[in-house]
Amino acid sequence: MEYAIEAIKLGSTTVGVQTSQGVVLGVEKRTQSVLLESSSIEKIMEIDNHIACAMSGLVADARTMVDHARVTAQNHQFTYDEAIKVDSVTQAVCDLALRFGESTADDEPLMSRPFGVALLIAGCDENGPQLYHADPSGTFVRYTAKAIGSGSEGAQQELENSWHKSLTLEEAQVLVLKVLKQVMEEKLDFNNVQLCQVVPDAKRGYKILSESELKAAIERLTPSETDLALQQGSQAAPAAAAAGSSS
Repeated sequence: MEYAIEAIKLGSTTVGVQTSQGVVLGVEKRTQSVLLESSSIEKIMEIDNHIACAMSGLVADARTMVDHARVTAQNHQFTYDEAIKVDSVTQAVCDLALRFGESTADDEPLMSRPFGVALLIAGCDENGPQLYHADPSGTFVRYTAKAIGSGSEGAQQELENSWHKSLTLEEAQVLVLKVLKQVMEEKLDFNNVQLCQVVPDAKRGYKILSESELKAAIERLTPSETDLALQQGSQAAPAAAAAGSSS
């Protein structure tokens, strides 16, 4: 279990923020090489059209857990003709995490080690927007805002200082980007972060922000390069005039 927790601590920073309008998930996409296509890095996955999850740790382990969650959600839909609740999916994922080391004569072979990944599971159901944190021990806890991964300590502190109940969905997007910007080693741009939102809408509940939408969110976070250039130019003009008069 200690090795699983260490894998999460070394993983990319992942942030989730719940609002009354929905839940926003954001992840850092680390690119180890300039030749790596950042679009091929998948850290946010859809479980159902009203549930998504973001991960930190071993991506291969996360895929196994997400596949189990997807099958559970579809079985519930076919059996009961209704969408599964967010806490039920989270419980199913944690039940799977608890099965490491178990073996019975009639059961299928199970994994011999804990999953080295933590998940932030976001969704909307009849109980409204919800955000859960599931760890390798099989424990899950509901949060209004949560950060996991290598930069989780500083990120969690910023969330505690900045989160409030009246946050809108757009403000939550900016907050997630702000937190990621503070803990990331690289300069934040649309290539090294990914955002998704889950809102209480049957048709468009889960949505990953497009490149243009992500750029717009980043622009709301920081002044544009044009504004910075104009500001620097306006500051340089009086300095140049003062230098000219002194000469």
